[in-house]
Formats: sequence, structure tokens, C-alpha cells
Amino acid sequence: MVNATGSIPQCHFEGASMLVRGKIYMDYQATTPLAEQAFTAMEPFYKELFGNPHSSDHSMGWEAHAAVEGARASVSSLIGASAEEIFFTSGATESNNQVFNSICQQSGSRSKILVSSIEHKSVLDTAHAVAELYGVEVILLPVDRFGLVEVSAYESLLDSSVLLVSVMAVNNEIGVIQDVSKLCKMAHGVGAIFHTDASQAPAAVKVSVTEWGVDFLSLSSHKIYGPKGIGALFANSAVKDMLLPFHHGGGQEEGKRSGTLSPALCVGFGSASKLLGEIGDEEKVRVKSLRELFIQLLVKRGVNFSVNGTVNSTHPGNISIIFFGVDASHLLARVSSFICASLGSACSSGYHSTSHVLNAIGLDQGAAESTVRFSIGRFTDALQIEAAADVICSAVSDILSE
Repeated sequence: MVNATGSIPQCHFEGASMLVRGKIYMDYQATTPLAEQAFTAMEPFYKELFGNPHSSDHSMGWEAHAAVEGARASVSSLIGASAEEIFFTSGATESNNQVFNSICQQSGSRSKILVSSIEHKSVLDTAHAVAELYGVEVILLPVDRFGLVEVSAYESLLDSSVLLVSVMAVNNEIGVIQDVSKLCKMAHGVGAIFHTDASQAPAAVKVSVTEWGVDFLSLSSHKIYGPKGIGALFANSAVKDMLLPFHHGGGQEEGKRSGTLSPALCVGFGSASKLLGEIGDEEKVRVKSLRELFIQLLVKRGVNFSVNGTVNSTHPGNISIIFFGVDASHLLARVSSFICASLGSACSSGYHSTSHVLNAIGLDQGAAESTVRFSIGRFTDALQIEAAADVICSAVSDILSE
């Protein structure tokens, strides 16, 4: 699919170029493009509908407030919650921080928090920070070679001393999907609070806080084709009084997070949530088929590789690949003119050590340093996949022949 001049042919998807600034975007788990519907919904709130949603004495404030509450309802509907259980935040990182800080301030006689060894840095770093601050112990739950929490080890660690358990629903690097419902039920069996970072989940699985039974759940808008800078924290009505204020001031968000909300960001998040709820099932099937096509093309070209994670319990758009004998950073540098992909979590881009996720699933340093994460999504099509596979296979061949 690369022509004689070395450029990728221009194709179109739903009226827009398949290329973003001349490149194939394969980093959807880092962030997603803003859905057109979300942009359209947001635009008026940067212009004529600029009222403060907390101004209760005039119509412009009422309009802004109504828009925010409509967005809250859309977000809650996406995960099967009630609107009263949704608190807007700046994103999942803030949501994670608020849960850990709130719960650990109320530890009582419980002294341990359990987190999976492949959590996002915003969980791992926060867990260690609050442990030092409030005198609780952090225990990392081991995972198997696929990234699934080892249930027997988890069970052996659960007792009346456990305060909080946090397990990411869908991993951001290798895409593994955890059995949140089972893990949550086990935690509740010893009276522990259960939290899940579900940032990657809505694009991968049906999220139902009722079926999962979780106490707290974190979301980020920009992982579901909404705007950056906003997310949400679900707090089950049975335990939401345990949520302590993270920001102090005017008492917005039921006093849990003071500060003026952005109607535009809320509306964009709500619009993206509503759209994903409508097309998500079909989208997951289509994206999974493209993932399978990409892997098939690599096999056809004779590339020596292995896919991290598990085939049957993986984000449909995640393709974490070990290219044996190839330095991943060298490969990405070779293809960067054509393809946007990553070594791992964008939120850990400042870290130069081997991924803790890849270490946790048992990869040695060589395999970890040969791993690239490709992630595809809504605006990926078969032509992009074919072009990307062609470029990658050629680059791998060139590197191995040097």
C-alpha cells in the first residue's frame, strides 16, 4: 500500500481523509479524536451559551445548568448508573486520587490496600503516596502471563484488614479485560471497598456498575471520543458519603469538588457518551475484525512476533506486539513519518524504564524493549490497516537485515 514515491495513498472514511496530518493514527488508547457530534454540541457553549452553570438567578445560568445535568445523565446512562452518582472531574487521574485520599483517611482498623501490579500510574503512584501519608500498606496483586489477576493469590490476601481494592477494568497497555464483577464480589466478602479505573472500558466492553457491583469507578472523556480535560467519578449511592471533598470552595458537585464546571466540556463528554452508547456494540465488532486483519497481515508477511495479553479477553482495538530481535523505539522511529503508535502508556512517557506492565506479565528485558502498542478505533479502516502493516513489515525487515 506504499506507492513508488514512498508515500501512503490518500483514502477517505466517512468523508474525511483516512490520514491525520499525513499519518495513520494507531494510538487510540492514548487518546481518541473528538467525535464530530461532540464538537457540534460543545460549540454553542463557547459562544452565545456562555453562562455559569452555578448562576441560579438568571436564564443563562439555568440554561448552562440544564446542559450540565443533561450531560451528567448521558454519562450515567453509559455505565448504568443514576445521575446522582456521577461527579464531574478533570479526568480519571483526579478521580483515582480522590477515591484513594478519601478512603484512606477513613481507614479505621483496616490497614491494607490491594492494587493490581499492572495498574495505571495514577493508581500505583497515588496508592503509594496515600500509604505513606495515612500509614496503610500497599500490596500489589500478581497477574498471570496474560495480565489477569491471579485469583488464588488475591483470595489469600483478602481478610478483614483490607480497606480498599483497586483493579483496572481494561488495561491501557496490553488491553487485558479483568473479571471486575468477580473481583469486586470477593472484596465485598471481607467488607473492603472496591474501585476500578474504567478509563479504557467503555470502548472495549459493556460497562454496568450494577452488574459489576463496584463502589467507585473512574472515567476519562478523551478515551471515548470526547474532549480532554474532563472525566467523571462514579460513587455508588450506598457509599458516596465516604467521598471527601478534593477541592474546597463554592461547594459545587454536592460539595465533593468545588469549582466552576465547564458546560462545554460537560456537554462534549455527554454527547460522546450518548453516541458510544448508541453505536458501541457495532463499533467493537468492527474494530476487532480490523485487529485480526492486522495480525493476519503480519503473519502473511512472515514477521517473527508475539501478541501480549489474551485473545479472548482483550480490548478489541489493542495490539501489543513483541517484534523479536527488533528494538521497539528504533522501529517506531523508522515508521514515525507514516504511523502514530507507542511503546506503552502515554501517561508514563516521561519514564524511560521498562514498562511495569510488561515486567508484571513476565517479559524479560529484551522482549519488553521489543514491544510496540498499536491501538485502533472508530476511524480506522481496512485500507489504513493494510498500509500500516506494509510499512511496519518493511521496517522490521530492514532493521533485521542491518
